[in-house]
Amino acid sequence: MDPGLEELMPRLLPVDDCDLTEDFDPTVPPRTPQEYLKRVQIEAARCPDVVVAQIDPKKLRKKQTVNVSLSRCHPAPEGYSPTLKWQQQQVANFSAVRQSLTKHRNHWRSQHLDSNVSMPKSEDEEGWKKFCLGERVYSEIDAVSDNENLGVDYIKVGFPPLLSIVSRMNQATVTSVLEYLISWFGEKKFTPELGRWLYALLACLEKPLLPEAHSLIRQLARRCSEVRVLEENKNEEQISALNLIICLVSRYFDQRDLADEPP
Repeated sequence: MDPGLEELMPRLLPVDDCDLTEDFDPTVPPRTPQEYLKRVQIEAARCPDVVVAQIDPKKLRKKQTVNVSLSRCHPAPEGYSPTLKWQQQQVANFSAVRQSLTKHRNHWRSQHLDSNVSMPKSEDEEGWKKFCLGERVYSEIDAVSDNENLGVDYIKVGFPPLLSIVSRMNQATVTSVLEYLISWFGEKKFTPELGRWLYALLACLEKPLLPEAHSLIRQLARRCSEVRVLEENKNEEQISALNLIICLVSRYFDQRDLADEPP
């Protein structure tokens, strides 16, 4: 080793020359502390000063993956951009809903659920999708009206986000169900059932946001902006619902870079 480097890198365990026996063999396991330290010195002296990795750049090019994500939302279709006054009113309404939910959470949690309500476990993704959206939406079955008036079949149409249900959901479950529905929405169309649950879950989401919740709601806002642009029939009610979710994510949860600019 270069003596100059020795000065910059002093030995933590300096070892003087050891009186080793003539039969000392550095290839066999050391028998004494002196033999061990001497063996370390010999191995260090054999290491090259510079090591260069042999990398084939052609192999790297083939395996490179580039993920490009849109940082902002798509602007609303022409004529459908929400006004600032409308957005401020929605934020005020949403804030009142959250305060009421927090105030009365214990009351609603104590209410008995109907016998037909069986909430899935937090990790049951498919179970929650069916529970919230219903078998018709989840399985994409056209609604068929039967002649028998036997009341609402919540197994088919999904359970609404009743206060007695959402009040029983802790933050881990709220975040998980939100993730399940956003994942489903990533490849499916927007439905009223989905919209009601997204609004309710956002109302249950506590601030400050956890990192995973922060990422989820930004993903949700971007997806809503994509869907409203692709909306062929320009259903005003549906676009208004999508505008509402984007508004809440951007203006209530402080993701201002995703906000719709007023016309």
